[in-house]
Amino acid sequence: MEQLSGADSVFLSMETPTTPTHVGGMTILDLSEAPDFCFEKLLEVLEERIPIEPRYTMKLRATSYGIDRPYLVHDPDFDVRNHVKRIAVPSPGGLKELAELVSFLHASPLERDKPLWEMWLIEGAENGRVAMYSKTHHCLMDGQAGSDLGELLCDMEPNPKTPPSALRREPRVITQFSDFELSLRAAREVIGAPGRLLGFVGKVISQTTASMRAARKDPEAPPPPSAVPRLSFNAKVGKKRVFACSSVSLSDVKEIKKHFDVTVNDVVLAVSGTAMRNYLAKRGELPEESLVAMIAISTREEGDSSVGNKITSIPVSWATDLEDPVARLLQVHTNADKAKEFSKNYDADLISGMGAALPPALASLMFRSAGDYASLFMPANVIVSNVRGTPIPLYTAGAKIECMYPISVLMDGMGLNLTVVSYMDRFDFGYIADPALVPDLWELAEAIPAATAELLEAARKTPAPAARSVRKKRSAEARK
Repeated sequence: MEQLSGADSVFLSMETPTTPTHVGGMTILDLSEAPDFCFEKLLEVLEERIPIEPRYTMKLRATSYGIDRPYLVHDPDFDVRNHVKRIAVPSPGGLKELAELVSFLHASPLERDKPLWEMWLIEGAENGRVAMYSKTHHCLMDGQAGSDLGELLCDMEPNPKTPPSALRREPRVITQFSDFELSLRAAREVIGAPGRLLGFVGKVISQTTASMRAARKDPEAPPPPSAVPRLSFNAKVGKKRVFACSSVSLSDVKEIKKHFDVTVNDVVLAVSGTAMRNYLAKRGELPEESLVAMIAISTREEGDSSVGNKITSIPVSWATDLEDPVARLLQVHTNADKAKEFSKNYDADLISGMGAALPPALASLMFRSAGDYASLFMPANVIVSNVRGTPIPLYTAGAKIECMYPISVLMDGMGLNLTVVSYMDRFDFGYIADPALVPDLWELAEAIPAATAELLEAARKTPAPAARSVRKKRSAEARK
């Protein structure tokens, strides 16, 4: 038995009939060197390794009247085969056909009466490949924890002679509580709730005030919600989902990073900002002020491989008001530095605070009631997450993973989300949206390689010393 943390509990409370809060991913497997790969072999690998992490064999147990955070308890009926299914994609089984099927699978919520994850083996992909789509409720994992979960399922060689390190680690100890102990713990939560709620409200007011002051003093500081422009996809979302993806070379991204003396995250934000700007300009919807991206940041310590949510988020001005892509990259670098500096001085992790302060029943009621008004209080236009993967090839049941496209969540007020994963020599971009709000999502995804090529060409035409001089000058001006 394990009680969910404050952040984990919030992701459960946020879930509504139109906003399921699971994350997922689509991986494509190359079977050319794995002739024995099949559905049964995949099941064998999962049956062997999933029990190593107890959370994936446990189901939810809510507390009476939702006054305390839920628990994860042992599922006596757990069977991997209840979570893994097979399906085929219509011919020709290309990337868009796979994405269309995954869009449908991702739209449905997970069943709460069993462990909160599932996986689909998708057969019939072109060139003799197969794909895997998996989804896990966000209350169980964040992006970095998802990478650690992959350690259980993936190998660094097709047929390892020794088990992966994850299988050799000591299983976590799970504490058991009696019904009486659970009642006492819930009573303590009720008694302490008013104080925690006042503290949380005070923190929100303090940070909002600080954000507004910073924005007035420095235009490059994290923008307050009142400065976020409202767009067509910043509205209440429906039940349907559309998924689109693309990839760029990690080497190209690193060349841009090195040339302009910025970070990889800056390049990701810049190219996605270019794609977003062009998309909106074509539709006559590009605002004069810059869009705001909410970037997710892991708060997990080095070497922490625990499963659970240890993330925070910071709003960053996306510099979509600048036409020149190089100017946009340099401005994004300055804005991101400012945002990170701001987050050190103020507690940006309000998700955990909310989970600790509000009883789950109250938090759930709040999220459901706020759906129609979410666009009035949204802190950003789009969430952009960058998850660090592995530079070496991985294998599942002997088959090599070619690519891994991430899929995240939507919420009322933000009907578009972008997540990026680095894998081998590539960055895989995964967009998810409400098709009623973003009817042509592939146009955004397919604009990413073009935006990267544009920056790469600019880097090769601009002498590096000059580029770095401009960047340092902008940073110095920003510090003043």
